[in-house]
Amino acid sequence: MLSHEWSHTAGMRSWFIGAVVFVSAAAVLVLEIIAGRILAPYVGVSLQTFTGIIGTVLAAIALGAWAGGRLADSNDPTKLLGPVLIGGGLLAVISPALVTVVGAGASGEDPGTIVILAFVGFFAPAAVLSMVTPIAGKLLINSLDSAGSVVGNLSAIGTSGALFGTFVTGFILIASVPSRPITWVVGAVLILFGAFAAFEKSRHLIIPGIVAAIGVFIVSGAIAAPCDYETAYSCVRIATDPERETARVLVLDTFVNSYVDLDDPGYLSLRYALVTDAVVQTVAPVGPLDIAFVGGGGYTLPRMYQATRGGTSTVLELDPTLEDISVDHLGLEPGPWLTTRVGDARLTIRDLDDGSFDIVVGDAFSGRSVPWHLTTVEFLTDVRDKLNDSGFYVMNTIDHPPTRFARGELATITEVFPHVAVVAPQAYLDLERGGNFILVGSLQPIDADSIEALVPDGEIVLVGNAARAWFGDAKPLTDDFAPVDQLISRP
Repeated sequence: MLSHEWSHTAGMRSWFIGAVVFVSAAAVLVLEIIAGRILAPYVGVSLQTFTGIIGTVLAAIALGAWAGGRLADSNDPTKLLGPVLIGGGLLAVISPALVTVVGAGASGEDPGTIVILAFVGFFAPAAVLSMVTPIAGKLLINSLDSAGSVVGNLSAIGTSGALFGTFVTGFILIASVPSRPITWVVGAVLILFGAFAAFEKSRHLIIPGIVAAIGVFIVSGAIAAPCDYETAYSCVRIATDPERETARVLVLDTFVNSYVDLDDPGYLSLRYALVTDAVVQTVAPVGPLDIAFVGGGGYTLPRMYQATRGGTSTVLELDPTLEDISVDHLGLEPGPWLTTRVGDARLTIRDLDDGSFDIVVGDAFSGRSVPWHLTTVEFLTDVRDKLNDSGFYVMNTIDHPPTRFARGELATITEVFPHVAVVAPQAYLDLERGGNFILVGSLQPIDADSIEALVPDGEIVLVGNAARAWFGDAKPLTDDFAPVDQLISRP
């Protein structure tokens, strides 16, 4: 039975205990949000990634709350708070390094790999930090008459800390600071709070804790991050093609995003780029082009069309750092011909003049998936409005058997454009293998034979009724229902 009076707060003021609950809850949410960036180089960025992270952290919170309550009931809580905070801080600091070590040999986009990496990096710190609130409750409950108020206050303080951690991380930190330093600062703050909390009853642990912290910081810093650049949205790596000295490969998270030749902007290597250009050459064979690109990446196609055709390129790019990287490392030379509009393409496309573009190219990806809100009838209606009377939309997608997303997206394009086509190898169209599908929506008829004469060997072009037969009974995607991450299949 609970005793009626406790005096655990002796030597530890209630305001400090409240601050500890706030900080520990904030730290858990900071780590949960940062986990998406830290795991991205190994598992990509998708709904599955965040589902795995959120589920793992929630399980850790549940276990930590249970364990913290049990420990507080069987031990002097004044001796627990400091060690728990120090332990949580140490685990926060080492979390990115653990993911890097394990992720190098366990990468993949399947749910099992996502949960494993989330568990390795973030289960332990979230569980340990979630022990703080029940320990704090034991410290603050001095009377059964006030137990409800204490529990309610701690819940409110913890929730406020979680909100603070969520907003500051999502709106400020990720956009301005690499993920590892964020975990280091979080760990340092927790360790400092822990040292203060341990001073009264567990001061013998302070020196060992500081020594351990120094060691953990050294180890974490010594394990190299997998990124050349970490932007707010991607882990960016730049590689040189060993078979083409002047070529650079832009890798975002887990997949190749762009391939450029520094000396030859007209050189295209990736299959999707070659097929896209074949469509462009067929529908608009001569003269300058005014093109809008949904997604910039390494600016391969804008750079190529400026060198070979002239005209203008308007790039709708969510990540402002990618243009800087393209200028510094990928041979992009900005000028009056190029306009980059930074922001979500669903919003920035509305700022473009209606009827002002010959072509809109859809090449935006989050991991291997096209962001769902850039796949719907409503978005494609905005795209169509920006095209002139002979304009067309060409979209790069990635899918694998049973190819539900690619077929659903072609059904969506059919809702908006009178003429449609799909270009892919026969094995892709037969649902035997998968990869990049190029989907086309046009305001003018599409000449399949002319496209097939220009695409790489083995590419098949289906237009009109043949394209409609290919997507069959697939339903168009709308803002009300566009489960892209569930429809897309991965190899």
